[in-house]
Amino acid sequence: MEAIESVLPREKMQVDGIETLSDVELLALFLRTGTRRFNVLSYAEYLLTHFGSLHGLLSARETDLLKIEGIGIAKYAQLKGIAELARRYFNVRLMILDNPLSSPDITREFLQSQLAHEEREIFLVIFLDNKNRVLKHCRLFSGTLSHVEVHPREIVREAIKVNAAGLILAHNHPSGSAQPSKADRIITERVIKCCNFMEISVLDHLIVGKGEIVSFAELGWI
Repeated sequence: MEAIESVLPREKMQVDGIETLSDVELLALFLRTGTRRFNVLSYAEYLLTHFGSLHGLLSARETDLLKIEGIGIAKYAQLKGIAELARRYFNVRLMILDNPLSSPDITREFLQSQLAHEEREIFLVIFLDNKNRVLKHCRLFSGTLSHVEVHPREIVREAIKVNAAGLILAHNHPSGSAQPSKADRIITERVIKCCNFMEISVLDHLIVGKGEIVSFAELGWI
């Protein structure tokens, strides 16, 4: 029975396309096998229910995953491999864009893939040329669960190195809420002020939460 059911997502993909598969069916494709208690589809559903979502599963810590029935080092590696492939895919996708500002959904997907799973605050900057093409992106600062110390001069110094004309700022809120804090607004203003001296534009500051992203530009704050 399990062997037959594990083929169904693959057959559905061949007939209807990969986009028609549910999260359960996609996960089953990667897992390939279930356990003595579950066939592969039931096992995929169990994992997603236990961790709350696909994001919750793929961002879970090793200790939490290895407690689950049927997950050993091999399946743990599979799950982490899925997450890392996604991260690298969005990384490459962003770098080949002519203008990330004209493709906000791709930029948001990239930031989700880079920051949403992090357990501490990470401050990332995307450096752009004068045509808003991506020159590079990097994680400049890392902090704690609720705070990251940002040094505007370091951002400007890195921008000068790559001859950037513009920046997109981003950081995550591990708590889950993407709502900007007063401290977020203050540091954004400090970065903008510092960049203005070098005629470098700050085009946006995006905050990544669990399943949501808030844009300063869309709020009219930049």
